[in-house]
Amino acid sequence: MVFRYPNGRSYINNEPSKQKTQATVIKKKPTEFGKRGMRFEEAINLSNEYYLNRGLAVIHKKPTPIQIVKVDYPRRSAAVIKEAYFSQASTTDYNGVYKGKYLDFEAKETQNKTSFPFRNIHEHQIKHMEVCIKQEGICFILLNFSSLNRCFFLAAEELIVLWKEQETTGKKSIPLTTIEQLGIEIEPGLAPQIPYLKAVDRYINGKKGAN
Repeated sequence: MVFRYPNGRSYINNEPSKQKTQATVIKKKPTEFGKRGMRFEEAINLSNEYYLNRGLAVIHKKPTPIQIVKVDYPRRSAAVIKEAYFSQASTTDYNGVYKGKYLDFEAKETQNKTSFPFRNIHEHQIKHMEVCIKQEGICFILLNFSSLNRCFFLAAEELIVLWKEQETTGKKSIPLTTIEQLGIEIEPGLAPQIPYLKAVDRYINGKKGAN
């Protein structure tokens, strides 16, 4: 199947294709997260389920907008998508409501041990966060340093300043020491896996204290 961006450029997925039959199932070895065999995104999704089931918050992953342009029908009971386009640039990964407040955030992961690359963050995502902040939404990014098993909450206000400063400083990444100073570290748990709402509470309380 071929996916294309809005400008027509093909989306290249370097992962080998996988085939699944009734007789054989090929399983991909999961990337370890906190030594529990969980991928970062999956851990966030499970955390969101935990919050939802306990009536604490309603947070969902945003669907990726795709326009299907070619479909094959190998048999009457099945359809196979052969070509599709990302119909528009995605904004951020997650949004929802917590304690009457709108949350909007991105989740990113890196294997770097000393910094987080700016190339993982896109201009349209920064602009999206800016307009959400103007509407008094709570925006942030969850940064996972997979090689260190460390996860951080970084408020969008801080991220936006750092991202824009690269134009004058020429820096290509955010140092881990800066993230440690400006962000809130999240200790992985069992339930929820990523208790990021604790960091949200600290952020909200910090803003109240500033006022």
